[in-house]
Amino acid sequence: MKITAAVCRAPQLPLNFEQLDLEEPRDNEVLVRITSCGVCHTDMAMRDQVYPVPQPVVLGHEGAGFVEKTGKSVSGFTPGDPVIISYSSCGVCPTCLDATSGLCHHYWDYNFASRRLDGSTALRNGDEEIHSHFFGQSSFATYALTRPDNLVKLETTEDMDYLGPLGCGIQTGAGAVMNVMRVRPGDSVAVFGTGSVGLSAVMAAHVCGATTIVAVDINDQRLALARELGATHTINSAGVDDLVSAVRETTGGKGLNYSLDTTARESLLNAQVDCLGIKGKAIIVGASPQGTRINLDAVIFMNQGKTIMGAVEGNCVPKRFLPRLIALFRQGRFPLDKLITFYPFEQINQAIEDSEKGRTIKAVVKMS
Repeated sequence: MKITAAVCRAPQLPLNFEQLDLEEPRDNEVLVRITSCGVCHTDMAMRDQVYPVPQPVVLGHEGAGFVEKTGKSVSGFTPGDPVIISYSSCGVCPTCLDATSGLCHHYWDYNFASRRLDGSTALRNGDEEIHSHFFGQSSFATYALTRPDNLVKLETTEDMDYLGPLGCGIQTGAGAVMNVMRVRPGDSVAVFGTGSVGLSAVMAAHVCGATTIVAVDINDQRLALARELGATHTINSAGVDDLVSAVRETTGGKGLNYSLDTTARESLLNAQVDCLGIKGKAIIVGASPQGTRINLDAVIFMNQGKTIMGAVEGNCVPKRFLPRLIALFRQGRFPLDKLITFYPFEQINQAIEDSEKGRTIKAVVKMS
């Protein structure tokens, strides 16, 4: 079938709108008519080859839409079902079986190889092969092929266009707080970077009852929004000489229980560890360039019992976690709509530029 897709052909360049041929779904695949898709920093990182994703490729991995057609072995989904699409995983490795599928042993093959496991792609432009199945979906397009394991069925179409970003960026931030930190009432949390991932973490910390929530950024408008969403303290890191001391001071100098870095900047990766108190835990979720290093004072790290760990997709099982976030959103307790700016699909390059320049927190392109 013919679809319209935004094709990434080279680093740093705008995406090209092209008419592509998309294969029919295989036995274990689902064809989804995409109605909206979030624009994520990971899309831009892959465009610019922070990790070597093959090109030309259709990116996009926060899709929402309606099931159009299912393969003959698919159960649980029928044409017309409203769905959001999340990341892909094998479902059978030790980490998948331990409900941490974001750390799937085959995560790269399922999400970044941008082809099926058998090496095939589902997209062509004439005789040219276009890489598909990015994050198991490639949703910068009017239609996408995915697997039933990647889909979360929605009970209603209410506010559906807001929900696509739950499939990656928003669950990454919220899941880091709720699933990895397991923040409890009275805890203290610092969030470095107030993009969509960081602000989702702020909202989650507020929902969990943290009483000290520190948001760190260089954008005063985003810091103001962080206050609105639950941050108790905001720090513009461009305006302080000693960021670690400024963050620790929010707890009277004793340091925080938890910190989260969403920026992938080496200097802040170190700062997030140094601002922790005894037994503090630092979580890394940003996509750092390969070779990025963290420098630690080993004696202090050991004697204070600190922990530093990475998390992918908030260690979420999307079919279980996302309905909970949707319920919180619809109760007004997780106001993700305050992060989102909508763009027509044909303005996707403007949406990307606005995201990169900080004019938009979470851009969502609407196909229909």
